[in-house]
Amino acid sequence: MTMTDNLVFMMGEYEALVPGDRRYAENHLWLQEDGDALRVGLTSYAVRLLQDVFFLDWTIDSDTEVRAQQEIGEIESSKAVSSLFAPVDGHVLEFNDTPLEDPSAINTSGYDDGWLYRFRTQATLLSPQDYLEALNDGWEDTQRMIKGQLN
Repeated sequence: MTMTDNLVFMMGEYEALVPGDRRYAENHLWLQEDGDALRVGLTSYAVRLLQDVFFLDWTIDSDTEVRAQQEIGEIESSKAVSSLFAPVDGHVLEFNDTPLEDPSAINTSGYDDGWLYRFRTQATLLSPQDYLEALNDGWEDTQRMIKGQLN
């Protein structure tokens, strides 16, 4: 797998890193080759919107077939309790114990130790450039949503 340059999406003054060595899903998950499967985690964009993640729970067992947008878990942050959804059709192989035991790994090491689960899929995923375009396309709506939460 060739390394491509990392990209950055500006969320106001905050930089959301989009590493060039992985693929992406529209629900703000990254997927990176890991042996015969993919590691899945939350993008820095998602973590920034959630803010401080302090609880993670899975509503499915490992070794489970899932459909795109199927609810598979829940994450709680200083902002809200949010459902976690499967990025695409596939198979959740196993969960990473690190963020289950200490969800702060999602905040501090989301592209490394804070990955969520291993996954297998045949689906087409977004390139870093395509994900950056999706962020740009949705940023105005996201800002309106954020301002609505603050008012």
